[in-house]
Amino acid sequence: MVNWFWRSRTKRVDAPRLRPRSEDAASATRMDLAELAPPRDRFLGQAAYIQLSLFEDLSRLVAVAPTVEAKDALTRASAISLDRYQGLTAEIRRTGGEPGELMAPYTAGVDYFQRVTQGADFYESVMTCHITAGILDDFFSRLALGLPAADAARISPLYAPSHEPLLADQLRAGIAENPVLAARLALWGRRLVGDAMLVARSALATPPASEKDEAKIEPVFTELIAAHTRRMDALGLTA
Repeated sequence: MVNWFWRSRTKRVDAPRLRPRSEDAASATRMDLAELAPPRDRFLGQAAYIQLSLFEDLSRLVAVAPTVEAKDALTRASAISLDRYQGLTAEIRRTGGEPGELMAPYTAGVDYFQRVTQGADFYESVMTCHITAGILDDFFSRLALGLPAADAARISPLYAPSHEPLLADQLRAGIAENPVLAARLALWGRRLVGDAMLVARSALATPPASEKDEAKIEPVFTELIAAHTRRMDALGLTA
């Protein structure tokens, strides 16, 4: 049964409202990523814990998947997050860091994000992983490019494998079997965007404090929203 009472008590967070920008303006500011990127260890600690959390979510879904094919797809999706997590923690250890120590400051925020984006059933939960992983993987892969060049060269490729095809196929299969599901997943997909964006903003080197700061980060979030819209369109859903 859908837990509507629980959802009604969850604070709704709308996606940031972004002003339209011309293509030239977006290209001109596209990004001084070195200004936006946090210090290496801060990036790695938050990015690693996000992947660990996603791995946990996908692993739980394997147990409740309705078909063997779905179990296989979700196992492969969870392996992508596990591989990425291991790559990020290997980077932490490479310079003598301890993954647990670097991840600790982000556990409360990411755990809260995980709680408030839990789906009410299997397909909403797959939708959560598809949308939030898509947005955050897009964001952290871009942000990694703003790290020092040697670090960026090692870290950025960790984001190359994508969960997207595996999770999208499961959602399309569910909608094909039960077309009524589409409207509910479209609403749930819209609900997830604001929460994912807040996690992304929290990773910036400094929070935006002025219109000038907002102008620097605006193209980044414009690209994230455009990618989210394409993701929803590919499912036949309205973003």
